[in-house]
Amino acid sequence: MIKSRIAEILRSSQPDETLTVQSWVRTKRELKGFAFLEVNDGSCLANLQIVINQDLPDYENILKQINTGASVEIEGVLVASQGKGQRVELQAKIVKVYGDADPEKYPLQKKRHSFEFLRNIAHLRSRTNSFGAVFRVRNACANAIHQFFQQRGFMWVHTPILTASDCEGAGELFNVTSLNLKDVPRTEDKEIDYSQDFFGKPTYLTVSGQLEAEIMAMAFSNVYTFGPTFRAENSNTSRHLAEFWMVEPEMAFCDLEGDMDLAEEFLKHIFKYVMETCREDMEFFNLRIDKTVIETAENIINNQFERLTYTDAVKLLEKADVKFDYPVSWGADLQSEHERYLAEQLFKKPVIVTDYPAQIKAFYMRLSDDEKTVRAMDILAPKIGEIIGGSQREERLDVLERRVLAQGMNPEDLWWYLDLRRYGSVPHAGFGLGFERLVQFMTGMGNIRDVIPFPRTPQSAEF
Repeated sequence: MIKSRIAEILRSSQPDETLTVQSWVRTKRELKGFAFLEVNDGSCLANLQIVINQDLPDYENILKQINTGASVEIEGVLVASQGKGQRVELQAKIVKVYGDADPEKYPLQKKRHSFEFLRNIAHLRSRTNSFGAVFRVRNACANAIHQFFQQRGFMWVHTPILTASDCEGAGELFNVTSLNLKDVPRTEDKEIDYSQDFFGKPTYLTVSGQLEAEIMAMAFSNVYTFGPTFRAENSNTSRHLAEFWMVEPEMAFCDLEGDMDLAEEFLKHIFKYVMETCREDMEFFNLRIDKTVIETAENIINNQFERLTYTDAVKLLEKADVKFDYPVSWGADLQSEHERYLAEQLFKKPVIVTDYPAQIKAFYMRLSDDEKTVRAMDILAPKIGEIIGGSQREERLDVLERRVLAQGMNPEDLWWYLDLRRYGSVPHAGFGLGFERLVQFMTGMGNIRDVIPFPRTPQSAEF
């Protein structure tokens, strides 16, 4: 028995082929003497139509078991379809029902459900058209990321999930402990006695694999991470998740210009790959979710990104004939409304902003000669704002030590990171891409919780 995926059947199979499909029933329509099923196996957006004639053994009993949501295996002969909108259909010869679904209880009936409702049944929502398309695009994005870096000789490195360092210095960390929370050991000063904890010190879920990726870049030149990261940020918004995936390349012997070049090439590659491999899904998003999705993708692929300094960006924003909710001034971080104005209204394409004020950026970013700015860059995209953030890293030991102290951090906690500047330090650079933000941007989905299978948010850790 040769099992066939529906995507392949619809793409290239020909009439008179005998095929077997294993799938889930989307709809059933009974007529006199025969019935139509629409089935889907997740391989593509389109369903395959099945025709079951009444001469099938045990016809009546089988039809009673088949309802929306049931899982079936159907062997039959492919024939040219008589209906509109489909090239072929399958004439069933053998039907096996693996699992039925009570039509009175199955929550996914043939009607539109709100995304809010579907979040409550995340164990079933992948069977809908919208989420099937989202997760196929997500898969294609992940494949494109690995393809991009592997073709360029980058090594994929697996950085720790558990860490004792706060890469960003933001303090929004999930603590990990084996201590008995009902009887927490205390020191004489009434502080938590972490010496009795599993690792002997405070430990957290990682917010970034960047610092460890820098270690590996100092041996392998070009590396990238792609894994889960965590932020204990109590933000119940459509843009935040507590658990999300990050892509973080690090390149030795690289400056900010090389960093920007790679990041632009990277985004173009992903969008081009998805448009080539998930065209049907992207057209679905363009029709049902956001009518500018394909236009946005083509804007990314076909335009050279605009590049300007933070100082010039602030000047442009100050001159803008727009009333911003947040005032613009040199030294303040750009807000999403500022970023979107630059990308959407002013330049109408992605923008790379460089050389941000040192006081609003992380300690590891290379201090510029003016000692007021750092060699940082953000890529701002229409409709979403910042999508990539990166920098040239500070390779000078004395400057890095000064920056660590200035941000109130303990150099002893970063002894290993400082060692990289003592032994064979080189100019190096990298960037970070929030994977879910990329998928959200690409699909036009309004809420980031709808582009990850099982969203982790404040007060919600279901599934």
